[in-house]
Parts: sequence; structure tokens; C-alpha cells
Amino acid sequence: MLLHELPEIAAHNAGHAAAIHFDAQRQSYPEFAAHCRRLAHALAGQAPRGARVALLSANRPEFLAAYFAIPGAGQIMVPVNTRLGPRELAHILADAEPALLLVEPTLLPLILPVLAAHPQPVQLVVFGDVPGAAPSAPPPGALAYDAWLADAPAHPLPSDARDDDPAWLLYTSGTTGRAKGALLSHRNVLASVSNTLCAFDYGRHEVALFLFPMFHIAGYALLGYLLRGDDIVLMRGFEVEAYLAAVQRHRVTCHAIAPTMLAMLLEHPALDHHDTRSLRTMVYGASAMPAEVIRAAMARWPDVGFGTGFGMTELAGNVLYLDRDQHLRGLAGEPAVLAACGLPMPLARVRLLDDDGHDVAPGDSGELAVRGDQVFLGYWRNPTATHDSFRDGWFLTGDIGRRDAAGRMVIVDRKKDMVISGGENVYSREVENLLYEHPAVAEVAVVGGPHPTWGEQVVALVRLRTPLADAAATLDAFCRPRIGGYKRPRRYVFLDALPKSAAGKVLKAELRQRLAAGEFDT
Repeated sequence: MLLHELPEIAAHNAGHAAAIHFDAQRQSYPEFAAHCRRLAHALAGQAPRGARVALLSANRPEFLAAYFAIPGAGQIMVPVNTRLGPRELAHILADAEPALLLVEPTLLPLILPVLAAHPQPVQLVVFGDVPGAAPSAPPPGALAYDAWLADAPAHPLPSDARDDDPAWLLYTSGTTGRAKGALLSHRNVLASVSNTLCAFDYGRHEVALFLFPMFHIAGYALLGYLLRGDDIVLMRGFEVEAYLAAVQRHRVTCHAIAPTMLAMLLEHPALDHHDTRSLRTMVYGASAMPAEVIRAAMARWPDVGFGTGFGMTELAGNVLYLDRDQHLRGLAGEPAVLAACGLPMPLARVRLLDDDGHDVAPGDSGELAVRGDQVFLGYWRNPTATHDSFRDGWFLTGDIGRRDAAGRMVIVDRKKDMVISGGENVYSREVENLLYEHPAVAEVAVVGGPHPTWGEQVVALVRLRTPLADAAATLDAFCRPRIGGYKRPRRYVFLDALPKSAAGKVLKAELRQRLAAGEFDT
């Protein structure tokens, strides 16, 4: 099976019973399949096989059609993070060398100066105007998306694609340096979708809300929704009141959510004024979930089945999961369950390796390694990084984990986020989870800051939920009896907000850089 076949399968099986909802629009599955076919023809007429086609846009149905139509035309989709700055955008354009760029009109002021300095021509295709935004005309030389598709045929485009052909090129967040392009084949993406469908117990024909940005690997979940014949509700992005209105209006039954989104939702006063009783399933992922947040969510929605998935861009999605039953066990008296990120999904193999590539002893920590059809092809034009990421055919994720007594995987930390203070390893997540237990702490990131004697010291950067008198001393007193002395933060920095990626991950590399530069010194 190939990616461009999915809309055809979904239209055949679900017909007009299911649809994609966006703002006031409704597009049935057969209409969406025809949209994908027209886009594939238009793309094939504009650029050769193997060409890269970039997208710079918030969520919208045209973006979803590109998921399938670009690989259907034998080309490679390059979704670009809309929150990047000009230098980062220039790096991706120089690295991917797209022939076309499909862009939302509101983002033209961001990308046009970057394109002006780009040495190679890129054909711009501009989507229709965003509802509520001022109308705009495409710049000179650009194509208007709707007019471009108007004369394209709606019959299938002949294809000789193979399942190991490149299909998607997603750039990693770049939290540890310049973003790298992770190249995914048809097989990689579809293996990930199959793995998730095997692992999670969803009902038939759900009403599925999608909150994550579609340039993120989390968008792979949309493929599963199509195959299940769900009604899909697309949001342009996450905003609490818009989310609550969408759940109430469409009677949403399931969605995935980032921990930071869930925390914002639970803290928002509008939650008490909307009907969310239709919800049956929430799956969280993209970053670590504080135990206190998931406990609060389960208390708020006792009838909702909570699940979690753990994965990454290079794995085309998730490879570990915890289902509803595991969460209920955690709430009923096994709190360690809620600290885990899951059991291996059925179609992937997972190991924990020491620095010499050997399996670690039960209970010990090691680097998570994965093997399976969903493991990516490699980093785009970066053979050194690709070589360094594999050991004997196993992909090294850079995450440090251990198995608990029941075989569940607990992610201890990112390898690069571990603080080494005076020769001792401090896992930042352990310290963060403890600080989250204090009722005044809304968000926290623990990183290593420079220290003249110990090399690094443990620094906690905190956003408080409520004012706290003598906050640093109060939190230190809270930590003292609960954690080893070498793990205790030696410095606290209090911020109004923590910097985050579009997927809700705290940008620890940025915080480390700002600490080293003395930005938080007083």
C-alpha cells in the first residue's frame, strides 16, 4: 500500500458518511479523494519526480491533501514549522531545495524576504485567504491554489511508486543544533499508522479532533482517522476556547493532546462553561506528562479513557504506548504506572543499550534503540548523522530509559538533557516531576547551568501558578527531604513563560544557551 491510496480506500469504505470539517466547511471523503487526485496532477505538471514540495501553513484541508498528493506525484513533501525565524527557514530551503512552496497568505510577509535571498527559483503556490483575515492577492509570479487546481483532472494519476520511495521529509526541532531532515518512506509512515491502529482500542467512526500543527509528525494520526472512517475536525491550531467550542459543536469523541495543552485546558476558567461530555478518549504525547496533570485530567473526566504514545519524527510516530486500563491501574494505587510511557507496540522491537551497545541489566538505565519498518531512511544529505544514529541496524533514539518490573518503559531523560554535576548523573525529568508536586508550580524545566567547580549545576526554570513568598527557598525546602542532595536545584529562575516548540516541548537548548550567556543573572 502507498500513501496516496489511503484517501481512495477511505472514500470507498466510508463514502459520504464521514467528512473533514474545517471552520464552516465540510468535505466528504469522496470529495477529499478527488481533491487529492487533482492536486497530484497539478504537482506532476509543475515539477519532476523526486522534487521536494514545501508547505508553510497552519492546519487546513489543503495541507492534509498534500500529505497524499505530493508522494502520489512521486515527489517529497517538506512541511515547514511556521514558528521558525528567517535564518532557520533559509537553512531548510537551502538544505531541501524545494521546487515548489505551498504557502498560506498570512505567512507571505515571513517567507518572501527569505525567498528573495534564496539563490534558486522556487515556484510559489498561495492557498486561499484565511477566514477573518484581510483578503490578499498572490505576489507576482505566484500561482493561486484554487485556480491552479481548477483545470486539473480528477481521475487517478498513474504511478509506479514503490513503498520504499521517499515520501515525507520532516525537519527535526533543532533543539540541540541545526534542524536535520528526517526522510520517511511510504512504508515508514504506513508501518507507524498500522502500529498505532494495532495498539489502541478505538471505536468505529469516531469524531476525531486534530490539535497539533500538521507540520509535526503527530499529523500521522490523521491517516489512522481516515482509515477508520472517522469524522475529522481540523483546528488551525490550539487555543483553549476554540478547542472547547469545537468539542461542544461537533460532539468530539477523541483526540490527541500535548501535556502543555492539557495543563492549559485544566487551568482555564472557560472549561466550566462548555459541554465536553461527548469525549471518550484522549491520547497524550509529544513531551513528558507531569503526573499531577494526568491525575487532575482523569479526575476531571472520569469516563474518558486516557492513553499515551511515545515516539519521534525519525520513527514516523509512536513505538510505545499505555492504554486506558494501564492508566486506571495507575490511578487506583499503582502510581509508578503513570510515570511510564508504555509497552512496545506490536510491530516494533525495542531495546535498552549501554554505551558499548550491550543490553542493560533489568532495572538499569540505557539508551532506547528501535528496529522496525517505521524507522526512517536516514537524515537528508547527512550521511555522518545517519551513520552515528544506527548501531548494528538499530536506531539510537537518544532517550535514556529503564524497564519497570512489569516491562513498561520509563523514559528517564534525553541523553543530551542529563545534567552531570560533580561527576554525578542527574536526570532532569526526575527533578521536574518532584517540583510538579508542589501546588504553586505550573511549569518547570531542569537543565544544567555552568559551575566553576562542578562543571554543571542543577538549575530549575519555573513558571509559578500562584505567587509564592521567598519562592526559591520554599521550593528548596520542599525538595530537601524528597531527593538526593546532589540532585537538588542549586539555582531557581522564575519566568512568566517557558520557550516551547510548536508541539509544546520546552526548548531546553535555548534555556541552556541563555543561562550560559548570563541572561538570567541579576
